[in-house]
Amino acid sequence: MATYIQLLTLTQEGREKALNDPESVLHAQDNISVPGIQVLGLYGVLGQYDFVSMVEAVDNEAVARFSLKLGVQAGAHITTLPAIPIGRMERTAREESPETEAMVSSPAPDDMWEQR
Repeated sequence: MATYIQLLTLTQEGREKALNDPESVLHAQDNISVPGIQVLGLYGVLGQYDFVSMVEAVDNEAVARFSLKLGVQAGAHITTLPAIPIGRMERTAREESPETEAMVSSPAPDDMWEQR
């Protein structure tokens, strides 16, 4: 399963729900049933976003359905980001072929960025 980070910003309707029930986002999240989704955590945050949620999903389509339903039920705009563990990135870099490494490490020709 892949991990996703969701950044939630409450709409006016969502702020009103949260004022009346401070756990409204948590309740909305708990009431959503999408196969292949496991919620890892929900955090209230300060700054540009109101909440951050972490979920695991079997695929992008499942997390998209979950995000849409959560946005409607919680009254929130949601930005969903795939999260890639750093260890997986390092492992992939080590497994790259020598041909790929040569292409990445070779400098670009001096005239590559000149306008023609």
